Amino acid sequence: MNRDKTIRNVKKFFDCFLLLIIGLVWVYPFFWMVSASFKSQPEFFENRLGLIPKKPTLANVVRIWQKANFSTYFVNTVIVTVFAVVIVLLMTMLAGYAMGRYNFWGKKLIMGIFLGSIVIPLVSTIIPTYEVVKQMHLIGTKTGLVLAQAGGAHVIFLLLFTSFFQSVPKELEEAAKMDGCNYFRTFLNIMMPLSKPIATTVVIMETIWTWNAFMLPLVLTLNNPASRTLAVGLYAFKGENTVDWTGIAAGGTIAVIPIIILFIVLQRYFVEGIAGAVKS
Repeated sequence: MNRDKTIRNVKKFFDCFLLLIIGLVWVYPFFWMVSASFKSQPEFFENRLGLIPKKPTLANVVRIWQKANFSTYFVNTVIVTVFAVVIVLLMTMLAGYAMGRYNFWGKKLIMGIFLGSIVIPLVSTIIPTYEVVKQMHLIGTKTGLVLAQAGGAHVIFLLLFTSFFQSVPKELEEAAKMDGCNYFRTFLNIMMPLSKPIATTVVIMETIWTWNAFMLPLVLTLNNPASRTLAVGLYAFKGENTVDWTGIAAGGTIAVIPIIILFIVLQRYFVEGIAGAVKS
């Protein structure tokens, strides 16, 4: 018995050790990026793989924030992300509620079209999206970028809400009707609070996708650099003959820190939302 227990302990130790090594390899690029953002250009090339700067400096962060217009790009990214997330959340929540709670003619056909749209590559939709935004005279504007980012089927979010609303007992709706609640009051007072974990999951995922979006913001802001987002702004640090590595590292750090903070704050709801969707 003691021998079996020892074997289990040894196995557990090696499993933890292996996971620790994998975790360190996984997070090393992030720590390297943060470290490089506080290095001077000479030190960066002298000590490329080192994680601890010999003479830490904020010059790179200050330089890109003030001289490289990263303050403007950051504000643009926040504005585009917030409005796009709100639009996507409301759109997918309402559609998921309708698909999950009610039966109507053509429901299966509509769901089939949404599911079929998953196989369409995102790149193939850039030209149609550009043409639509152009016809609206919103090229190079944050409004056009918000609508472009919020557009699309967002099938994953729709399926999450549909699956969740299908699992909600019908007795709740019947009790709400008996209390005098109409369709909208039932949705606002009962369904929306219950869907908080799913909504948080959608907020986190859409925030990450919109915040890190590159190709669509690049195409839509070519004629107006003032409307660029952080991802597009980072691309400007790569010239034809030279690359500002410390500037890219500082910009990447500024771009990724808000996402990490958001995930840490909302992690509990994110896990609950995924677990609830899978269970239902």
